[in-house]
This record gives sequence, C-alpha cells and structure tokens, in this order.
Amino acid sequence: MSETSPKLRAELEGIPTYKPGKPAAAGGPAAYKLSSNENPYPPLPGVMEKVTAAACSLNRYPDLACTALTHELAERFDVPVSHVATGTGSVGVAQQLVQSTSGPGDEIVYAWRSFEAYPIISQISGATSVQVPLTPGEVHDLDAMADAVTDRTRLIFVCNPNNPTGTVVRRAELERFLDRVPDDVLVVLDEAYREFIRDEEVPDGLTLYRERPNVCVLRTFSKAYGLAGLRVGFAIAHEPVADALRKTAVPFGVSRLAQEAAIASLRAEDELLGRVGSLVCERNRVVDGLRAQGWTVPETQANFVWLRLGERTVAFAEACERAGVVVRPFPGEGVRVTVGEAEANDIFLKAAGEFRNGM
Repeated sequence: MSETSPKLRAELEGIPTYKPGKPAAAGGPAAYKLSSNENPYPPLPGVMEKVTAAACSLNRYPDLACTALTHELAERFDVPVSHVATGTGSVGVAQQLVQSTSGPGDEIVYAWRSFEAYPIISQISGATSVQVPLTPGEVHDLDAMADAVTDRTRLIFVCNPNNPTGTVVRRAELERFLDRVPDDVLVVLDEAYREFIRDEEVPDGLTLYRERPNVCVLRTFSKAYGLAGLRVGFAIAHEPVADALRKTAVPFGVSRLAQEAAIASLRAEDELLGRVGSLVCERNRVVDGLRAQGWTVPETQANFVWLRLGERTVAFAEACERAGVVVRPFPGEGVRVTVGEAEANDIFLKAAGEFRNGM
C-alpha cells in the first residue's frame, strides 16, 4: 500500500480547530452547561408542533430557496426579499461571505479576541487574517481597525456585541468608522446577540445597512430564539452581496425543520421578548454579583459575561466544573460564562466567590 497521501491545500495547515463549549458530563459533578451561549429555555410556543409535522417529510429535500422563511424575514424587518439570504447558522453565512469576497492575497480585518470562527473561515479561504487587538476596556478599537485597512482588504467583521467579551460599539463611533472604510470593502455587522442589547446608543445594524451598500447584517436563530440545534441564520445585505450568498450556500443546507421552526419563532415575538427580558435581568444580577465580589467585569450587552483571568483561566474553569457548572475557558486569556437558569447562575456566583477568596 502506498504511503503517499492525496495532495491537500496548503492553507489548511495549522488551521485552529473550532472548540465548542464543553458539555456537562453525564453523571459528573457539572449539572449545568454555561459554555456555549445557549438559551436555557425550550423552543418557543408553536415550534415543536411545526417541527413534528415537518419531520413527516424527511424523505424529501427542503425548499432550496427557503422561500417562506425569506419572505417572513423580509416582512419582519421591512426589507426587500432579494436582500435576504439564509444559511446554516450565522457562522455558515459568515463563511459564505468570506467565500464571496476573499481568497489568496486578500485580507480580512477583525478585532481580537472576537468570535473564534473568524480566523478559521479566513484561513480556509486562503485569505490573510488581520487581527486588531481590543482596547484595554475589551472593546473593538475601530480607529485601529480603520488604520489596518489596505488595498488588499476585502472584508471586515465587526462583532457587536462582541463574542466573548460582550462589549459593544456605539452609534457615533461605528458611523465614524464606516465613513473611513472604502466603499468597495464589505463590512459585516455580526449581530448574533442583538436581541439582548439594552444600550440605546448601540444602533440596529439594519439602519446602517439601509444607508450603506457595503454594510451587511448577520443574525441567527441560535441564541435568543433557542434554535441552536437546528442551524439556521441569515444575512440582510444589498442585492449584489445577497445574491453572492445564495451562490455560495450549501444546497439544501437549511433543513425543512429549521425553516419551519424559524418561521414559528418569528411569530412568537411576545414570548421571545419576555424570555429575553428575563435573561437580561439574570445577566444584570450575575454582573452585579461578580462586581460585589471584587471582579472586574466589562459591561456586557449579550447573554454572557467575560472575566479576563490570564494564567488563572484554566484553574477557574476547573473550579467551576467541580462546583457544578461548565464555563468556556480561553487558556491564558479568560473565561466566558453564559447566563443560564437562575440555579446555574447561583452555583457559578458561589464558585466565583470562593475562587476569589482563595486567590
């Protein structure tokens, strides 16, 4: 047998592996998973009925164009149908955006640390990542990001709120940044956590998209809507970009179950707002509790909190797991902790307090 392997693309060498949040071990001490920014609530009313009915046709392909969902989104956000494109979660659509804009010799600019999929999908395309450090306050340094734009820049990701820090960029600074970006560079406002924002100075990305053809807004049903397991997200962008997204989409990638669940979720907005409001209240309680213990916690507008722990990151995560909650460590940097059920948040706060007392 030959020991020669098939030739693969050189760009795949050294690609960092996406690390999902660690699950709570079955039968182990960790009872709650606070590592993946999942919604602790079950699907919204009406979703299970639609999914169950759709499951009867699993022998058939789903609607390739996601026609009903696309029209529902266009009506919900008051945009042309031709400006809506769907995909397998917001990360799937983000990869389509990279495929549509960037290849070898091109550059993709984003803050760091930010969403860990950005360097992966950039390297897969063969493009060069240009990572711009966050400010000391854990916020996007938009001035430095604008300075990093060159004639090779094709795409810029602005994660707002930022994952994993939860911090936001506000209207004036974002508009000033967009004014500096060339019109032929696509700016993607990744708003996966948009529903959790309570800061009135943070603009809805759709208001910026309406005025600027080079702005694309990225959203998901995985977080606030609680459909993480069904993988459905969408982008709203002007027609040339939206059309490119349809060309780069995996055929039949969004299942019929996902399409039906997303439509039902959009129609349960009152219940959604109530659940999100409850999670925001819990978020505030967790932040207040951590600060009362003496921790430095950046202002978060997402459904998670961030603690920069440096060399103590792994030890902190292990202490939380022993206490009964799994958090998401970024070794050498910090931990991201999802706001979950009140019981899980109580366990986390107790573990955080005990860890700090032992420092």
